[in-house]
Amino acid sequence: MNPLTCFSLSITDHIAHLVLNRPEVMNTMHPTFWRELDEVLTQIQKAGDARVLVISSTGKHFSAGMALETFSGAIAMDDQSPEGRAAIFDMLGDMQATFTKLETLRIPVIAAIQGGCIGGAVDMVTACCLRYATADAFFCIQEINIGMVADVGTLQRLPKLVPLAVVKELAYTGRRLSAAKALGYGLVNEVFESSDAMLAGALLCAKEIASKPPVAIWGTKQAIHYTRDHSVDDALKQMGWLQGAIWSNQHVREAVTAMKEKRAGEFAGLSPLQSFKEIGL
Repeated sequence: MNPLTCFSLSITDHIAHLVLNRPEVMNTMHPTFWRELDEVLTQIQKAGDARVLVISSTGKHFSAGMALETFSGAIAMDDQSPEGRAAIFDMLGDMQATFTKLETLRIPVIAAIQGGCIGGAVDMVTACCLRYATADAFFCIQEINIGMVADVGTLQRLPKLVPLAVVKELAYTGRRLSAAKALGYGLVNEVFESSDAMLAGALLCAKEIASKPPVAIWGTKQAIHYTRDHSVDDALKQMGWLQGAIWSNQHVREAVTAMKEKRAGEFAGLSPLQSFKEIGL
């Protein structure tokens, strides 16, 4: 992968830490942002060495969302013909797929949010598993304020996280949702007074997750996401199949022994993935 310009990535003790690093432009999302994020997530997914991903940011704001100049220059949004409008559909599908990679990543994803989380940034953090925020953080479905519908996941994922009437109010008005209210609605897990304290809290949670058997964390994420979108009966059946597929007496014995001995457990990591297309004949 080419050197990153919009992010920095480090992996320490099985914790991957991805940092948005363009505070001078409020970490806005332009084509390079999307390309690099997609490449990084693909890399993490395939490697198997990271057991949890933390996404944080730099500067006053987490991200101001889509770079508006993108649609006046780098990307053409042709609304003058059916063919052009069909191309918009396909382009949006490609963008949506990148944030969906966050949701379907085989490890948990924690977003650490300071300041503004605006527009496309809301699309991004709603695809994460956990969200930590600073007291000055706020969330804004900015798209309605610039004459468009939020289109990369906010309107699909946010109703799974907070009451529907709250989503409608935010989406119809473009109002800001404060960190305190976001905590009350359950959108964020915890609010901290400073960015340093928030990041420390996110990394502490990541450390706890990384100490568990990775395949059990994988299975837990699979079950939770399936349950969200299916009936209880279907989800219970899926749970049976899932547990039968990944059950490990060795992992259970090691986890129990580690607790009794007050030490960290030792567990195998997830296997590296290889695309079928990359396998040589």
